Amino acid sequence: MRRLTWIIALPVVALLLVTAGTWTYIHVLSSDAPARLTLGGAVADNVPATTATTAAGASTAAPASFDGTWVATTGSQAGYRVKEVLFGQSTEAVGRTGNVDGALTLSGTAVQTVDISIDLASVTSDKSQRDNQFRNRIMRVTQYPTATFKLTQPIALGPLPADGATVSVPATGELTLHGTEKTITTTISAKRSGGTIEVNGTIPVVFADYGIPDPSFGPAQTEDHGEVEFLIAFTKSNT
Repeated sequence: MRRLTWIIALPVVALLLVTAGTWTYIHVLSSDAPARLTLGGAVADNVPATTATTAAGASTAAPASFDGTWVATTGSQAGYRVKEVLFGQSTEAVGRTGNVDGALTLSGTAVQTVDISIDLASVTSDKSQRDNQFRNRIMRVTQYPTATFKLTQPIALGPLPADGATVSVPATGELTLHGTEKTITTTISAKRSGGTIEVNGTIPVVFADYGIPDPSFGPAQTEDHGEVEFLIAFTKSNT
């Protein structure tokens, strides 16, 4: 009888140890998920504003005219944010890259074009196993190396925002992920500091809509959706 009791108890004890170990790893040993990319104000999910990530593009003097092409600069970032459950413990998976290319054109008081490209092969998180899954099974970056966004409707800004002021506007365009293109509308925020314009936002993504496989693997279970988040610094092109 005693042996039978041990046989029954051992799996329960093992499960408790795994769960306790997972809780300790996530909440004590593992670092918190990176704060959301922001323009520098308060951030969501109770993350202190002082830990928010901002673009590091060097501010330049304001140009004589804002009309023309503005190109993405050093300090721009983009990536994903997905909620995970590991052995019953909730956490967030966040991967990012600074390999962001693109440009926008301004004419008068409107943004006429926006073209952004994100190098998916360079996206990294705090877990190498997650990164291997992302690059291979999930996003298949050798076949679909980039994620892109192309504005399809001009954005009317009204009066151009003053230096340091933030404006939030809807943006409609084509988002391409995993070789699938879809029309989306999202709210973006922008702020000018001297000759640098920062553009920030998030785009909700349902994985099945883009043919992206379920990111869950092993004990890590994810939701069926996530977010693309971005913070891009632009400076005016001299050409």
